[in-house]
Amino acid sequence: MADIRALQLGTEDYARRATLGEDVAWSFEPELDEAAREYDVAFVSRPLVADEARWLERHVRAYCLFVSRDLALDAPMRHLVRSRRARLFSEDDVQRILEKDLRNYYSKPYGEKFDPHMLAVSPGFRGDVSWDGGVGAILSGDFGERMGQVAFWRSNIPVEPGQALDLWLEYEKDGGVEVELETVQFVRGSISSVQDVRRFSEQDLAEPVTVEDDGPAASLFASINARGRGTLKIRALHDRHSRRGAGAFLPGGRRWVTPAREELFTYFDPGDLEPPLCVYFSGYKTMEGFEGYYMMRRLGCPFLLVSDPRLEGGDFYLGEDYGRLVLDAVHEALDYLGIPERDVVLSGLSMGTFAALYYATMIPCADVIVGKPLLSLGNVAANERLRRPAVFPTSLDVLRKECGGLGEDAVARLNRSFWDRFDETDWSGRTIFAAYMIEDDYDGDAYPRLLSHVRGSGARVIGKGLHGRHNDDTAGVVAWFKAQYLRVLREYGRGGDADAEPR
Repeated sequence: MADIRALQLGTEDYARRATLGEDVAWSFEPELDEAAREYDVAFVSRPLVADEARWLERHVRAYCLFVSRDLALDAPMRHLVRSRRARLFSEDDVQRILEKDLRNYYSKPYGEKFDPHMLAVSPGFRGDVSWDGGVGAILSGDFGERMGQVAFWRSNIPVEPGQALDLWLEYEKDGGVEVELETVQFVRGSISSVQDVRRFSEQDLAEPVTVEDDGPAASLFASINARGRGTLKIRALHDRHSRRGAGAFLPGGRRWVTPAREELFTYFDPGDLEPPLCVYFSGYKTMEGFEGYYMMRRLGCPFLLVSDPRLEGGDFYLGEDYGRLVLDAVHEALDYLGIPERDVVLSGLSMGTFAALYYATMIPCADVIVGKPLLSLGNVAANERLRRPAVFPTSLDVLRKECGGLGEDAVARLNRSFWDRFDETDWSGRTIFAAYMIEDDYDGDAYPRLLSHVRGSGARVIGKGLHGRHNDDTAGVVAWFKAQYLRVLREYGRGGDADAEPR
């Protein structure tokens, strides 16, 4: 089955100029067949009428439209190019684009983090070893004068022929330790037939490194080498199917990183270029990538997806440096559209609800839409002991990472990190839509406390209670969530179709 659905509108079939991969389903259409389904990528090499431009705007992803430089662009075409963030190409580049670049526009992204419990310390390391919850391992002592293995992951990564993987190592160290990442590719099914060995220095690791499989199917083994004396904190190793520079997870997806090597991912689709800008924060997500793409795209308006890949499933978008990146991403999208902060809708489900309301204290948007709010994160962690044992251990990692401990003082400080900001914010004239679980076992007081803190502020709260614990009746919460989005869009004089689950 083809993984890349490609469309060309033109007078000459570009497929005759190049050898296409078996994973490409190529559709050459001198006249547009509007009954066709959506495409992963489209090429335009002839003038379009207004109806064709509007059809492409609805059926081709942003960053996946290629338009010939030889075309004179009228108003509908200029709007299409801007709304789809189109790439202009020269006729001389067609063969290279089809044979080298087209493979990067596959439809299904994938990313993951190596299970931290699968990290093993090498028997030869004689220093001190401790574990920081599910965050990672801390190695201290003498690593030796020569570069040697100090840790490895007990699980391997499958690599398909012709596939490229982006690897990102999260780590901290002091100045006395030098580190490198080593990868060994074995022919699939073998533990002795080595296909490729690579070593990446700290200079290489300043950016994600790419490993590409040019041979048969392989399994990739990863380990960390070190030398010197000091402390090394190994937090995580991430692997993602690479688009070789075309975007993170989705074409056009953007990767941001803090000085502490913590990543943020955003995806901006300009939609029809008209307000509002709808920002959706992903919830807890162990498979890395963006959540809610199809739901948000069906709204038709500009949207920004935001994803936090830290810890196991996310770190609630917390952190001073991290927050600056989130705000930069929102403001860049607003600048592109030329609309004010008031015309932002901040939204999210579960873990994403904290981010939506937290960043609403910094962005004076008119509307916030949340489902299953989690606001007192200290209480969420404290509930892991008796109310919800072993259900959401990430909450304990969040508490320890952000507050340095697991005691009552840390719980109170983490709670205040949200409510102090909330209480200092001007909420007048703003609306918060919130669906909540009446028997929520994560943050059972979130909605009542929201009401008490917003009382007298001039804000409007529209709520919906559903019976069940936090992870019950997700379908009911999502249905209400989408209905509120359509309600807000009608206030902007527009419709929308959010008939899709977040994924």
